[in-house]
Amino acid sequence: MSDHTERLYHIFIESFLPLLKAGVAFTIPLTLVSFAIGLVIAFVTALVRISPVGPLRGIARFYVWIFRGTPLIVQLFIIFYGLPSIGLTLPPFTAGVIGFSLSVGAYGSEIIRAAILSISQGQWEAAYSIGMTKRQALRRIIVPQALRVSVPPLSNSFISLIKDTSLAASITVTEMFQKAQEITARYYEPMLLYCEVALIYLVFSTVLSHFQNRLEHYFDSKSAKKGSLL
Repeated sequence: MSDHTERLYHIFIESFLPLLKAGVAFTIPLTLVSFAIGLVIAFVTALVRISPVGPLRGIARFYVWIFRGTPLIVQLFIIFYGLPSIGLTLPPFTAGVIGFSLSVGAYGSEIIRAAILSISQGQWEAAYSIGMTKRQALRRIIVPQALRVSVPPLSNSFISLIKDTSLAASITVTEMFQKAQEITARYYEPMLLYCEVALIYLVFSTVLSHFQNRLEHYFDSKSAKKGSLL
């Protein structure tokens, strides 16, 4: 083994644990918290988008338009670097959570709204025929079916989010990519270290994809059993 190869090997081994720690301490929590909050925002926004109240629909539509039409990194910069100019300074992690949550909420709301609208009119009519109000039909019949339809695209959004959290490095959150940049500045081996962090992201995404497939299979089997009972 040449000296250079041995050096690369030692750098890889030495940097792996700090990168993994950054992923466990920052990347994964940032993803989980942002996605959980984003789902709540998405669900509320989707319901507002289909509500009969015009002004609320307009506000929800404007929110979705803004966050789907602008780059995520620009949104993060506005929240972290822009807000202090008007007297509102946020910690990096908090700014990241807000930015990612609002982005997830905007995209997720369209997924949930489309899923709700995809439920056939006959489901509504069946609910009304047994005396349910529109709210009861939505809560007991429509939303549960829509959520099952939403699982695959929302799962994909979650996997995308864990990769998008690398953008938090731009607002000084010490997640994996930020840690890789710090180590690269010390050893100046960008190819090795960026490939290493890409490998860790790939492992995270692969594990999540496995759970996504399990979740989809669970909902499919549940729907099949329900259909057989009918």
